[in-house]
Amino acid sequence: MKEKLGFHQNLLIGSLLFGLFFGAGNLIFPVQMGQQAGSNAFMATIGFLITGVGLPMLGIIASALSRSESLFDMAKPISSKYSKIFTCLLYLTIGPLFAIPRTATVAFEVGIHPFIADEYLKLGLFIFSLIFFIITIYFSLKPGQILDWVGKYLTPIFLVLLSILLIATFVSPMGQASQYPAQGNYATQPLFTGLLDGYNTMDALASVAFAIIIISNIQKLGIKEPRLIAIETCKSGFVSVVGMTVIYASLAYMGATSLGSVSSAENGGIILSLVSNHYLGIVGKVLLAAIVGVACVKTAIGLITACSEMFSEMFPKSISYKKYAIIFTVFSFVIANFGLSNLIQLSIPVLMFLYPLVITLILLSLLAPIIKKQGMIYKWTTGLTIIAALFDFCKALPQAFQENALISQIINFAHLYLPGFDYGFGWIIPALVGFIIGVIFSGIYAKRV
Repeated sequence: MKEKLGFHQNLLIGSLLFGLFFGAGNLIFPVQMGQQAGSNAFMATIGFLITGVGLPMLGIIASALSRSESLFDMAKPISSKYSKIFTCLLYLTIGPLFAIPRTATVAFEVGIHPFIADEYLKLGLFIFSLIFFIITIYFSLKPGQILDWVGKYLTPIFLVLLSILLIATFVSPMGQASQYPAQGNYATQPLFTGLLDGYNTMDALASVAFAIIIISNIQKLGIKEPRLIAIETCKSGFVSVVGMTVIYASLAYMGATSLGSVSSAENGGIILSLVSNHYLGIVGKVLLAAIVGVACVKTAIGLITACSEMFSEMFPKSISYKKYAIIFTVFSFVIANFGLSNLIQLSIPVLMFLYPLVITLILLSLLAPIIKKQGMIYKWTTGLTIIAALFDFCKALPQAFQENALISQIINFAHLYLPGFDYGFGWIIPALVGFIIGVIFSGIYAKRV
């Protein structure tokens, strides 16, 4: 049995991991964060890197350490029923409901929108998303070749194209970040706001989904023992961590300095378009279209592959992988035509609910060798986290919903009695209390047995 991968193989797996993660939100959110954070961009970027880079890597490693072949296996100690419901909800979120449609809308917003008159935007989005998903489904129907397509070809092409724009940003800055005051929550709590911004990438959610792809590819290269898989995942993940950290920080810097030459914008896609036009004119717009197109296609392929594999494994007697891939692609095409801004607004409450559950599951899985996957610990930790996460869900709802009398009372209650709620982390203390209770009850049960 093979005990370790060679340098070239680690580099290839790292490139695959980076390619799967770095897609739509990874480009637009750090730029927007940088522009709004201004002089506080450094602290906001630190927060963004913690949840946007560190947490996803922990998710991949947790899957390997806990000897879990999938998210369904990771959540099974809570209960089989919860595991199935949670897995479906998470995969639908990072799949056809939000993340996959977002890959097409971001590619359109950044790459194609600048070339189309406003009256033709809906028709343009329809035609573009149709072509986008035809390309995506073609590659997704051949999941066995994903390592070659994403790791060997699409990721290097993407990096070369993006480097041109980032180098221009550093060689000839548009302004000084320190000149522009931070806006909104970035003025008073930039670190915590950056942490929450990292949620928008959906990478921590995707990490427990992509784990099945990464682990299976490491196994195909000859590594079979879970401990060795975790080690090789860490080594390969270092490539991804370095790449993502450098690019996120550079994009945040681009956003923070952009106000010196371009106007503020409602989303990062528009900011990227303005910046590329500032540096390279029409050539910049074409370059940006290529950058975003490659980034979004490769992520869409990874998401459709992961979602289809998971559902075909969970429900093997229903429909095949290929049919799931087609269904998810068609559904994503329909959802994509609602537009980027609408997708972002609708996804935030769902992310605020799911992220605490994913984070606690990752931490429990990392502790699996110590706590031995004891169901009592998993159940108490998750149960109290769900309750706290529901408060975060209510707080993230659109303003029209928050004005409802019941929702308003729920938010006010959490504001008064749930520490950390105002920062978006009201779930931490309930999760810790649940963990302690679970450990105590597990100890009592073990003594009785």
